[in-house]
Amino acid sequence: MASISSLPLIFPLFLVLTSLCLSNAKPATFLDDFKITWSENHIKQMENGTAIQLLLDQSSGCGFASKNKFMYGHISMKIKLIPGDSAGTVTAFYLMSDKNEIRDELDFEFLGNRTGQPYTVQTNVYAHGKGDREQRVNLWFDPSAQFHSYSILWNRHHIVFYVDAVPIRVYKNNEAKGVPYPNWQPMGIYSTLWDADNWATRGGLEKTDWSKAPFYAYYKDFDIEACTMPAPAACTSKANNWWDLPMYQQLDSIQARKYRWVRLNHMIYDYCTDKARNPVPPPECLAGI
Repeated sequence: MASISSLPLIFPLFLVLTSLCLSNAKPATFLDDFKITWSENHIKQMENGTAIQLLLDQSSGCGFASKNKFMYGHISMKIKLIPGDSAGTVTAFYLMSDKNEIRDELDFEFLGNRTGQPYTVQTNVYAHGKGDREQRVNLWFDPSAQFHSYSILWNRHHIVFYVDAVPIRVYKNNEAKGVPYPNWQPMGIYSTLWDADNWATRGGLEKTDWSKAPFYAYYKDFDIEACTMPAPAACTSKANNWWDLPMYQQLDSIQARKYRWVRLNHMIYDYCTDKARNPVPPPECLAGI
């Protein structure tokens, strides 16, 4: 099996410019941009408010949301997931619009595991109310041992899910081919830690072991580079938004190679190839990257 370390050590221009852009962002504390939405006594601020601890026990999980809604941009958080036996738990980080019946949503869902088994990240894309676009990737490292970055780039051309700057999912704007794309509703940023042992681990076969509770996940480095709604004047000009520049409209050759490496070596489920659910692949599945 290929190793990510075997890929070229060339630092892509994408990442250089992103780093330069993000270096100008102000350091954010949790309460600068977020509010607790669920079970306040299960979320603890740490490191002078620049990091938080989420707790799940048999009484409750917890969650938080951004104070603002956004339209296009780059959203990133560093997360350290539940260590040890985390089967049945889900740690989620996602963008979502307000309109449930026609909602847009971009999901990272980290599915807990039995000790020693790989952690699975499930991504999903809802566009104009339609979801059922799940893909699952086994992470190639232990995400509970230290913090790792999880990011979503969303612009008019595509949506890219990144793990430590490695693209694991690309969803292109193919509206011209009749494929819905999230491009008219602002979305908020949300995160939850909750019990989902009816489906999360091996389809619900592995149940939450509450003798291992409480379960903890940790977040830090909350980074939002996006247009806040209602849109300021800068959001109407593509030149003022680095995520709209031509180099961010498709993967470069290095990123594309890393993306293929993930799909070849670590993808364990793709709705596009699930013939029981989709005898004919949905049109977006044929679009490539």
